[in-house]
Amino acid sequence: MNIECNVLDRQFKMYQQEYEEAALRALRSGWYVLGKEVESFEKSFAEFTGSKYCVGLNSGLDALILAVRALGIGKGDEVIVPANTYIASVMGITENGATPIFVEPDEYYNIDVWKIEAAITKKTKAILPVHLYGQSCDMRAIQKLAEKYHLYIIEDCAQSHGACFDGQMTGTFGDIGCFSFYPTKNLGAFGDGGAIITNNAELADKIMTLRNYGSRVKYHNEVEGVNSRLDEIQAALLSVKLRHLDELTDERQWIAACYLREIANPKIVLPKTLAGSDHVYHQFVVRCSEREAFTQYLLEKGIKTMIHYPIPPHLAESYARLGYAKGDFPITEGYADEILSLPMYNGMTEEEIEYVIEIINSYP
Repeated sequence: MNIECNVLDRQFKMYQQEYEEAALRALRSGWYVLGKEVESFEKSFAEFTGSKYCVGLNSGLDALILAVRALGIGKGDEVIVPANTYIASVMGITENGATPIFVEPDEYYNIDVWKIEAAITKKTKAILPVHLYGQSCDMRAIQKLAEKYHLYIIEDCAQSHGACFDGQMTGTFGDIGCFSFYPTKNLGAFGDGGAIITNNAELADKIMTLRNYGSRVKYHNEVEGVNSRLDEIQAALLSVKLRHLDELTDERQWIAACYLREIANPKIVLPKTLAGSDHVYHQFVVRCSEREAFTQYLLEKGIKTMIHYPIPPHLAESYARLGYAKGDFPITEGYADEILSLPMYNGMTEEEIEYVIEIINSYP
């Protein structure tokens, strides 16, 4: 049996007629940028998350960049970010000239809230928690720190669509929540896409202006903006998927429950869930000290996996200028050497799930 790490077309086929109708509706409208489809999706996604405002953008990275910019964070400022995140979280900071300050992760792979305070300086302007792999950070603790030191909170929710902490949706704890709709995401488009959510009307207006060349009225450019607009067809398709997101999440949680219940190989470290957090399993990440041999074993049995992520941002060639070296963040680097994402996607069959479990349990 051959099993991919991720398969996208099965989810498409579940709701194929609805997707095709939505795409044709957008195409037939004759209006393809910043029209009714984007407006409708923004309203629906704001309601889904429990926020007042949503602004559709071109990508999750643009959401991060514009969020930092809208808060006035730039050169000379510092933003605290987890050391083990995807590099886009850091790019959102550095694209604005600010400096990322890395903090090690906890046992749940999210930023260790007990290590944040030691990283705060007079230059710190914001905390940027990342709800990695589909599980919320301890947002109550982060909120307390932000209030104590008068810091902004920018949530990176690229992997946590629908995830909650204490019953509250990720993205709504801070000043701005940033989302990616890249096709592999739990709420994925059929191309690039992103959005921010906020309860602050001024911030929503700023980002709405920034995304459209810094203009509210055509040819009247108030600020130096960018071209970062969620297009009509993607918005129409996302509206379809949003209607089914709860059932898609239930399915991912069911697959994860099977893995957690039945994988019983002592060489494999299974993921944990923080109390108060409900995991939506964007990825099902395990650890193995023999990762190379384990990965090869799985591949020989027809099971493909991925590593999210093999090179921490502080060791990326692009950030050599920050002056970090191997050993500066040992927990992050240890995770990077051991983590492995197992197959996890909507439409995965019971036969495929059981095969993955059987092969893992048979690893010597």
